[in-house]
Amino acid sequence: MAERVAGVRLGPYTTLGLGGEARAFAEAGTADELVAMVTAADAAGEPVLVLGGGSNLVISDDGFDGLVVRVATRGLEVAAEADRVLVTAASGADWDALAARGVAEGWSGIECLSGVPGLVGSTPIQNVGAYGQEVAQTITQVRVLDRRTGEVRDMDAAECGFAYRHSVFKADLARHLVLSVTYALARSPLSGPIAYQELATRLGVALGDRVPLADARAAVLELRRSKGMVLDPADPDTHSAGSFFTNPVLTAEQAAELELRAAGYPRWPLADGTVKVPAAWLIEQAGFVKGYGTGGVRISGKHPLALTNPDLSGTAGELLALAREVRDGVAEKFGVTLVNEPVMVGLSL
Repeated sequence: MAERVAGVRLGPYTTLGLGGEARAFAEAGTADELVAMVTAADAAGEPVLVLGGGSNLVISDDGFDGLVVRVATRGLEVAAEADRVLVTAASGADWDALAARGVAEGWSGIECLSGVPGLVGSTPIQNVGAYGQEVAQTITQVRVLDRRTGEVRDMDAAECGFAYRHSVFKADLARHLVLSVTYALARSPLSGPIAYQELATRLGVALGDRVPLADARAAVLELRRSKGMVLDPADPDTHSAGSFFTNPVLTAEQAAELELRAAGYPRWPLADGTVKVPAAWLIEQAGFVKGYGTGGVRISGKHPLALTNPDLSGTAGELLALAREVRDGVAEKFGVTLVNEPVMVGLSL
């Protein structure tokens, strides 16, 4: 089993650069090692934080009073079928490297998720999505350690309970440890139907059209880079956890109430009768401009949904205060309560 090290600061292991020290820190290079570490800690009653790419975490300035296990597993298996491939990736594999591999190999289905930071293991937890695609559309199986029973088992897509930026894994973060994920990808040189207007406009095509995989990836990366959503050490706006708030999904009654406060507001009607509203619009219309901030943290200069720690001098406390100010301002003006997307460790909004 890997060596445990005391007093490791967690900030450098996150894209926000925030977080105090771990009481103990260890790195797992294989799935067996990962299972053994977490199982042993659970048996001993020791708190465990499983750390992936750190791109969707806000960790307290007090750190973590327990064992932090950094996932460093690797490996990719490909099983070809008639018109698709089943790609099984270890939880510690880099997500964007997999997206790039898909484009290079002619595997269609995750090209619009290019540039999303983090590791494969986090994708089913958040049901990662962007530009009209989400991983729930392609995931067929997730191998997990059920920490409640100690059993390693495979969960099919139906068991994962996928919803907008949600899953059974996110509903109970302490129960399932993701070990690998299997995606069913079409064998095609073309993207899936383009389902996001901003991306369609960038590509110069209509919604529903398909484009070469490389074109879709390039356009997505351009859009993400323009919003500070592609990790770049030279761009201080990328010291963030991506979109800090999810887009609110309103009932018909809530949508009607918002119409009274903001007639003609932008929205995406959903098949179940609910309405999704862009959180970025709500934030800007509530008076929070790009670049607004206090202390060492601010709203990104490129996108109002990202809260950043531009010169890595901020604190998690400052970030939380800014997030609360934005949330409360939107609630006061529009009657809509924004919900954080990143996972909070030792904190709550």
